[in-house]
Amino acid sequence: MDLWTALQALILGVVEGLTEFLPISSTGHQIIVADLLDFGGERAMAFNIIIQLGAILAVVWEFRRKILDVVIGLPTQPSARRFTANLLIAFLPAVALGVIFADLIHHYLFNPITVAAALVVGGIVMLWAEQRQHEVHAETVDDIRWTDALKIGFAQCLAMIPGTSRSGSTIIGGLLFGLSRKTATEFSFFLAMPTMVGAAVYSGYKYRDLFVPADFPVFAIGFVTAFIFAMIAVRGLLKFIGSHSYAAFAWYRIVFGLVILATWQFGWVDWTAAQP
Repeated sequence: MDLWTALQALILGVVEGLTEFLPISSTGHQIIVADLLDFGGERAMAFNIIIQLGAILAVVWEFRRKILDVVIGLPTQPSARRFTANLLIAFLPAVALGVIFADLIHHYLFNPITVAAALVVGGIVMLWAEQRQHEVHAETVDDIRWTDALKIGFAQCLAMIPGTSRSGSTIIGGLLFGLSRKTATEFSFFLAMPTMVGAAVYSGYKYRDLFVPADFPVFAIGFVTAFIFAMIAVRGLLKFIGSHSYAAFAWYRIVFGLVILATWQFGWVDWTAAQP
């Protein structure tokens, strides 16, 4: 492993960790940054699977007490069973649609131009959602109804379009469906666990031939970096939403997306070269 490859892994690990749980699209940022760094091919596909696991491990660690309480309480506590059922209900739509459409979406939509457009559109929707008057009926994740979970699950499916953001879809969906800002954010984190682990296991098995021992040091750098920076991002976001809306993230999405589109429109960067 040369120094440049190690630096690429470090940068992409930081990007994954910081963006995975913020409503700004980690996949979109990965596509754009990887293109700028010229980090692509089969190694990149396997690398992305590994760093996503690093990011999700950070959330598992951050919410380990809640997870342990739910696991212990499953046999006797209705709230634990309801919480688990809600996660399963919210998880299923993405499983069904992901298996059917994942390859088509990856082939046709995984490019910087699609990402930029989705960032802008998602930012506008986010601003609209934040400006609406919220009618909250779920102040904690234990107050979520199964119908709320199902609607959030379908909202999560929008994140199959790169640039939309999985966390953005579930958080804004939660706000629209009656969850408090804190509850929508926490449920998005919990829903990320089965969704991302399931996607990683599925992709890891499907592309198992891409994992070669020579790349393990690169994967290790990305994994550890993604874990550390995801932990920072999760804690920072939970603190931030205590006194702020998601408007700042919406404006970031819009500005970033417009910059990418402008560089493409004026020919400053040939983003179309990154299209499959």
